[in-house]
Amino acid sequence: MTDTSDGPAPDRHTAFRRLHHGDRPLLLPNAWDHASAAALVRRGFPAIGTTSLGVAAAAGLPDATGATRDGTIALARGIARLPALVTVDIEGGFGERPEEVAAVAAELDRAGVVGVNIEDGRPDGTLAPLARQCAVIEAVKDRVPGLFVNARTDTHWLAAIGGGTPPSLATTAERIEAYVRAGADGIFVPALVDEHNIGALAGDLDETPLNILFTPGRHTYERLAELGVRRISCGSLLFRAALDHAVELAWSIAHPGVPARADQAADLPGYAEARSLADDFTGAGPT
Repeated sequence: MTDTSDGPAPDRHTAFRRLHHGDRPLLLPNAWDHASAAALVRRGFPAIGTTSLGVAAAAGLPDATGATRDGTIALARGIARLPALVTVDIEGGFGERPEEVAAVAAELDRAGVVGVNIEDGRPDGTLAPLARQCAVIEAVKDRVPGLFVNARTDTHWLAAIGGGTPPSLATTAERIEAYVRAGADGIFVPALVDEHNIGALAGDLDETPLNILFTPGRHTYERLAELGVRRISCGSLLFRAALDHAVELAWSIAHPGVPARADQAADLPGYAEARSLADDFTGAGPT
């Protein structure tokens, strides 16, 4: 069934797709609240995404568990009013059944969002069954055909945050090929850092844009462009940098004799540390 409700004008969807096929890769900065989104748009970015970690941590909630469904949708409604194209990270889809995920996608489409990011990693550290994930992508594309579905596979991400060994590239390739067949408009492989593998996947995907998560110290925009990457996401990097810089600024005011760090990106809090901030609110009563 195709969704017939009012949504963003088709030219917005088309404009977002075209950003993935320009002369230069789309650099997608990821916001975590209304202020960060507005600031990025003011700076001139034509498209912005959201970071599920940033949205969750800012609300005192755990990431990747579906806990931020209402908050994410509320944020999306707000920032979709900005003069930019907005894509939203909906974690695993905020629903158990494919039709539930499709309903979330349709709600976001009606709000003016032009894309969603859907991941196959589960809170328990496993990957969703391949057939189930393909059914989710198919359901979303059937309900809202114009919405850009960026299908994320966590084959490398789960290994990276769990300290394990990344799987073979063939394992990742099997999933992304299935997602493309299911209708995915783009493919996202966070924590994939090896240049040979990035180039190989980009070449295999051909016209389907490959999205890579920018990793300071491992990636440069220019090199990823040379490898054929079409979309470069900041993920939670900006959120973690904002946290770190705010705390360091406050500390420098209270301790003026302490020298500032020379490398402002060297000691940013990692994903696990930022995610753990929600633990401080678990079981906490009103203050």
